[in-house]
Amino acid sequence: MRLSDVRPQTGAKKRRRRVGRGIAAGQGASCGKGMRGQKSRSGSGTRPGFEGGQLPLYLRVPKLKHFTVVNPKHYTVVNVGKLNDLDANSEVTLSSLIAAGILTADDGPLKVLGDGEINVALTVKAAAFTKSARAKIEAAGGTCEIVDRRAKATTESETESA
Repeated sequence: MRLSDVRPQTGAKKRRRRVGRGIAAGQGASCGKGMRGQKSRSGSGTRPGFEGGQLPLYLRVPKLKHFTVVNPKHYTVVNVGKLNDLDANSEVTLSSLIAAGILTADDGPLKVLGDGEINVALTVKAAAFTKSARAKIEAAGGTCEIVDRRAKATTESETESA
């Protein structure tokens, strides 16, 4: 066997379709593209997404608006002004605020916001503080401690299983 003897298998090579070469060829005259119109003409067709001059879908859809956050952080919020009702030098947590009646629901970890004034020194343990809330609590003589929610959840599950 020589290199010149190598040929494709029978049936592997198919001849190309010769269009527009007369009625006997099977694809004469309009070449199988129909009578008239933009898609029957020679050359490439329209670009992807073209809708005949109508504003295309990719331009009609709104951009950079109203996108939802995939994993939003939900906090139970309390303002600094509500903490004035508590006793001085007490420890403030989410459970203590619910017990005191300042908060009614546990929608997530506690976040302290800076609306209002505080004049009581407190030890506040929360997942997040705003800058103004932290400044007001520390100006009143209190302390701010950041508590991780995952750490809280593991300690609760350990106490329940014990």
